[in-house]
Amino acid sequence: MQCHFSVNGPKSRDGNGVETRLKVWFKAGLEGSPWAVLLVLFASGLPAFGVSCMTQSQMAGAQRTVLEQSAQMLGANVQSGNAAAVRAETISAVAAQFDGIAGSIQSVDTSIQHATLTVDGIYLLDASDLKAAEETQFFCGVAGSPLTVEITIPALPPGKYALAILHATGVKQPQQISLILQNDPAGSPIWKLAGFFTRPMTMGGHDGIWFWRQAREYAAKKKLWDAWFYYQTAQYLLNPVDFLSSPNLQKLQREAEQTRPDNLPGADPLHISAGAQTFDITSLHTGELSDQLDLVITYDATPNQDLVAARAQVTAVMRALLQQHPELQSAFHGLWVYAVTPGNPRPFALELPMEQIENSPPSAGQRS
Repeated sequence: MQCHFSVNGPKSRDGNGVETRLKVWFKAGLEGSPWAVLLVLFASGLPAFGVSCMTQSQMAGAQRTVLEQSAQMLGANVQSGNAAAVRAETISAVAAQFDGIAGSIQSVDTSIQHATLTVDGIYLLDASDLKAAEETQFFCGVAGSPLTVEITIPALPPGKYALAILHATGVKQPQQISLILQNDPAGSPIWKLAGFFTRPMTMGGHDGIWFWRQAREYAAKKKLWDAWFYYQTAQYLLNPVDFLSSPNLQKLQREAEQTRPDNLPGADPLHISAGAQTFDITSLHTGELSDQLDLVITYDATPNQDLVAARAQVTAVMRALLQQHPELQSAFHGLWVYAVTPGNPRPFALELPMEQIENSPPSAGQRS
């Protein structure tokens, strides 16, 4: 089945600064390039002309083989860390600003060097009949099926594109690699890279399904902070790219929204008090350190502190957050805190496991 739609809509973020993943617009590639990533909430719109999507099972055999071979070739070069070879097979607009992709390749190649690389899914996006660049949504698969995928792209120029999702497995840190391919030159058998994304398949040794189940258990126990962050982790691991949506991902999103705490940092920071001091937490999200799950905190720190004072203040922030939300102690290995000050590109950072936070002495500010 193939459907034809174009959409317009506003941008939206949730209270934790996490992009809404229900339905999103997409531009693939590098930040600052014509293909920069853009994530915004989908809203209904008017039909477009000549826009279609085909899944792997709907493609002709030869067509599927060409796309799989292109994706495998690019994936193999990523696996070997050969950024130059990837750039040589990239469309000119993205190749001209390749540093971001090169950095992503460098960050992931060592962890997947000995992985088994497989093509998990391919979607052929045909927008060749568009008269001009416009915002376009693709519906891929059979309507109403749990396997239906929605892909939404703004300002899409006429042409043929494909989304290829690869899995690098059999290693300690399995990864998902998503490639946007463009038929370039048009009508040829050549497909070049137009966008590159990587995402882990596990965190803390667990996959997204495990985090989804744990989130439900926390929700049943009314531990909403634990549930919320586990739901966010499940969404991150189960969705290979933020511009893709499906009925199962929408179900996960709805469950998560039912557990959203009221006082998450977003447009306004979360205020926590430690003794006579009040700190503004601007961001909270999960992260992984040494294969264990941490809660990562960013807050506005006092400027011009020496290292001893900076560590004492960070520890005070940790203790204050755990006093306000003690349920976090059992859900996370520890806390990772970034102390941000104006004009400082390298903030002071500290990670401590929960038992060390609890046993650390309070700072002078806390005693007072």
